[in-house]
Amino acid sequence: MRANRLVDDDLPFTLARDSGVPLAVQVADGLRRAATTGALRSGDRLPSSRELAGRLGVSRTVITAAYDQLHAEGWLDGRHGSGTYLTAAPEPVGARADGPERTDPLAGLLDLGAGAPAIEAIDAAAWRRAWRAASDRMPSIRKDRRGEREYREAVAEHLLRHRGLGAASGTRVLATAGTSAAAGELAAALLRPGDAVAIEDPGYQRAAGAFRAAGARLVPVPVDDEGLRVDLLPEDAKMVYCTPAHQFPLGARMPAARRVDLIEFARRTGALVIEDDYDGELRYDTAPLPLLATLAPDLVVHLGTTSKILTPSLGAGWLVADPAVTAAVLAHRELTGTSPAPAGQQVVAELARHGDLARHLRRLRREMPARRALVVDELRGRGLDVRGDDAGSHVFVPLATADEEDRAVAAARALGVYLDPLARHHLGPRHTYGIALGYAALAAADLPGAVRLAGAALARVVEWCA
Repeated sequence: MRANRLVDDDLPFTLARDSGVPLAVQVADGLRRAATTGALRSGDRLPSSRELAGRLGVSRTVITAAYDQLHAEGWLDGRHGSGTYLTAAPEPVGARADGPERTDPLAGLLDLGAGAPAIEAIDAAAWRRAWRAASDRMPSIRKDRRGEREYREAVAEHLLRHRGLGAASGTRVLATAGTSAAAGELAAALLRPGDAVAIEDPGYQRAAGAFRAAGARLVPVPVDDEGLRVDLLPEDAKMVYCTPAHQFPLGARMPAARRVDLIEFARRTGALVIEDDYDGELRYDTAPLPLLATLAPDLVVHLGTTSKILTPSLGAGWLVADPAVTAAVLAHRELTGTSPAPAGQQVVAELARHGDLARHLRRLRREMPARRALVVDELRGRGLDVRGDDAGSHVFVPLATADEEDRAVAAARALGVYLDPLARHHLGPRHTYGIALGYAALAAADLPGAVRLAGAALARVVEWCA
């Protein structure tokens, strides 16, 4: 902790005396927001209650009440004889790594971020057995740039049994290093610099980054309660990236009519649709809708990954597409000398060969509904709006303003919980607000307490801002 940086006369907030919000609440909110955005930092010494009251022209009682509230939340520390210090200043909103797989440490916080898998559900004995079997294979001189044959066959069987994609024979499946890696390969193989790629906003930042790195021109397209707004797609789009099974991060499920509209758009304009099957294996109250790839295999590239059903550390995903598309990707790999690493593919193939992958999916489908019910009951029991709960491993809690979103993240962090703000998933200016709350990553013993704290923080913020 840094010490002795005294907050100067330029306070990072002002009071709105005619707003109807109690002055003490405004002071506490202003200091909390300043800490969240980085205007104040951990270790900064705040003015005494008497001094701050004089600066703001309010009674000392107002400042004392604000300081007491922030003390109770864990934001402030009073040191006898030396003043009041900020002790819980989180990093500014938006400073985290893009995409659901966060790589930064969360400093001991209970992580309710979206996109992480349920590692606890993995059978340890099956996991070790698969790795031992994979390690027994002798290395080959050359890699098959399509991916390991056993892996591609296992993926084809998985897609047929669990996603109804009968056209995915082992010859049409390419192994990938994951969804964002596949997006980058598709862009590099099929696009010219400056070609337009329409992408959901808010959406998956790592896919956006992969397209951007390949020279594509990104066109953010809004999302509503039925997913990607097909009516707002640009006519010059060469690719359209979407997550129709469970939109990341708003949780919308694209209905059949809109799926047909999207296919008709692609057929009319010649755009290639990139279907990221995010959370496609996990459905609760409703039957799965047909994949876009089953509706138009010539127009749709189907992407999947083991990152959410197993772990991102395997680096194993897949791509199913028309032969012309797979040929272009393979030509790109040959030109660049790249292809996905085989180790993770071999582990997945071994899990599938022994039936452990299917058993793991059945286990997830038994355990995740209970986690989902716990989250939904807690949040709705506090009067909060919860959406996107019919699939996947996260829900979306909409909020009214950016200020509410920032306050919710800060209030939860003060209670020891990380919440995933929508600000992290926008491609441009923030226009939708809320929290993407994941419930897969935490241990089952930790989840109830974390959700209670998150619910308390969210309800308090909504009440303050009502």
